[in-house]
Amino acid sequence: MTRLPYLRRDQLDADGAAVWDALTASRGSAVVNDQGGLVGPFNAWLHAPDTGAILAELGAALRFRTTVDRRLLELAIITVGARWRAEFEWWAHARMAREHGVSDAVIDAAGRDEHPHFERDDERVVYATARRLVADGRLDAVTYDEARALLGDRGMVELVSLCGYYTLVSFTLNAFEVPLPSDARPRWSA
Repeated sequence: MTRLPYLRRDQLDADGAAVWDALTASRGSAVVNDQGGLVGPFNAWLHAPDTGAILAELGAALRFRTTVDRRLLELAIITVGARWRAEFEWWAHARMAREHGVSDAVIDAAGRDEHPHFERDDERVVYATARRLVADGRLDAVTYDEARALLGDRGMVELVSLCGYYTLVSFTLNAFEVPLPSDARPRWSA
């Protein structure tokens, strides 16, 4: 059970309702649970709608309006989620990584915190970058140079920002003990 009560749309003030509407417009009704609240980090954002509005917009920009291929973004997201053992993040984005072409073997190894065997060099570079960032918050010169050669300066800013954003999402999910859907199995034991 989440530490924050689920808020339904009819309980929200105008600012909260605007956040709700933006989230459901961009992500669909799948983000509404059977109690009438929002799933994932979104319920927390309704409790602080000024922050929630900014985070929702940032998340949309980082996932849907970047120069980095979606397959690589999803790989970075699951790498961050695995580091923080954010169950909901893993559950949502491992499926998306698979849908966008990341192999089961890479996804499974990332979830076990093992270095995956990569058939695609771009995935190796993005994984190494995301993994290094969540390990110690820095990039060594070799990792940085490889990622910059792949993504360019703009793509680097987008990837580093995405990793920071999904760390924030992981913290939100973990701090408020956001549950998985009832039919989902946890990736890690507590």
